[in-house]
Amino acid sequence: MSVLEIVLIAIALAMDCFAVSIVSGVICRKLYTAKALRMAFLLGLFQALMPLLGWTAIHFFQHSVEAYDHWIAFGFLEIIGTKMIRDSFSDEESEHFNPLLISTQLLLAVATSIDALAVGISMSCSGFSTVKMLVLPLVIIGIVSFIFSISGTLIGVRYGDTVAKKIRPELLGGIILIGIGIKVLLEHLLG
Repeated sequence: MSVLEIVLIAIALAMDCFAVSIVSGVICRKLYTAKALRMAFLLGLFQALMPLLGWTAIHFFQHSVEAYDHWIAFGFLEIIGTKMIRDSFSDEESEHFNPLLISTQLLLAVATSIDALAVGISMSCSGFSTVKMLVLPLVIIGIVSFIFSISGTLIGVRYGDTVAKKIRPELLGGIILIGIGIKVLLEHLLG
């Protein structure tokens, strides 16, 4: 696998991070630098670690991982998306989806990176026979996801007020997360 192919895979994996970060920026409407960096770090970290987990799992749990990874991603994203939609119609501000909380960021990091397990499985099947061979791809995947997350947050913050005046940000975010979950599920079921 060439470096260009690895970068393209990293970009594809980072798209969910980008979408989640845009939604988070729209909801916050203000840049909280430390929390945005933490979220980008967590998203990048999980995007980088999940292929390693998938690569490792191929040796021990191949059939279990392949059979359920898409359902797990779908479930996480649907639960978070549904909560966001429900919160968008709630009058109580304190109960709304808060992308600044570490617990929310961890859930988003796990949910958006589960499809990266399949990448790790495919790496195992395409000649990556040692962990040492995985280092460069994992670093590229993590860095690209980090950059896409920061970019998404900045875009969301920049255009958050405009979007929030026209629609409820949490409603949009919930719909996007549910859409990502359905996409992950359909890719695995139909692909």
